[in-house]
Amino acid sequence: MWLRISALMLRHLYLYRRNLARTGEIVFWPVMDLLMWGFLMTYLQRLVVPTAVAYFLGAMILWDTLYRSQQAISLALTEEIWVRNLLNLFITPLTLLELLLALCLLGLVRVVVSTALLSLLAYLLYSFDILDVGGALIPFMANLLLFGWAVGMGTMALVLRFGRAAEALVWGIPFLLQPISAVYYPLDVLPAWLQILAWLLPSTHVFEGMRTALHHGTVPLGALLAVCGLNLVYLAGGAAVFAWMVHYTREKGYLSRFGMQ
Repeated sequence: MWLRISALMLRHLYLYRRNLARTGEIVFWPVMDLLMWGFLMTYLQRLVVPTAVAYFLGAMILWDTLYRSQQAISLALTEEIWVRNLLNLFITPLTLLELLLALCLLGLVRVVVSTALLSLLAYLLYSFDILDVGGALIPFMANLLLFGWAVGMGTMALVLRFGRAAEALVWGIPFLLQPISAVYYPLDVLPAWLQILAWLLPSTHVFEGMRTALHHGTVPLGALLAVCGLNLVYLAGGAAVFAWMVHYTREKGYLSRFGMQ
């Protein structure tokens, strides 16, 4: 089992080793966001809001955790479609569980690399220490990683069902969730009816909890428990939908179109 999982992981990791552009993609966009918004928030700190930098940079680093974990799953399978290798993947002895485990571990590698780099730059450039979030940092980031996996499985289920016409959803769905998750602002900024929807997302609890931890210096246990419970639901739902869609596309013969598109 582990040999098949590690083989699939190495298949994608070798792409980064041999292609500088792919390796740069993990670093380039997060670093550009950090530089642009970090310097802007430094300027705003001098004007009116001294705590804005900590809130904003912390939110940006945590958001990148969710985004990178989702992209790892979605782009890995999308890559198989682009090179017309998806059919070959599904006729191997690789099970669906092994496929998901390999893609999730690949997402973990990308998140660790990206988060470590962003945290270091934030400290060197803006004197922001992500560890100031306290003991909630690891469970917060772990839950965003899990939610990213769930979203990634959901987006790939849509791509399997609707084909390349749905590939835009790989990039679009995370940014559809971003404003509802109250990443850069308190939840009470949203309209009351939208706040109800926002509380159903694990990411909302994480970012609200991060602001509480930075402001009061205490770990909001209620937020952590809520996000863990919601993640169990989303992970189970995402895996179930993905497994059902793989079965459906096989049964209907839709997988064959990925070898011809």
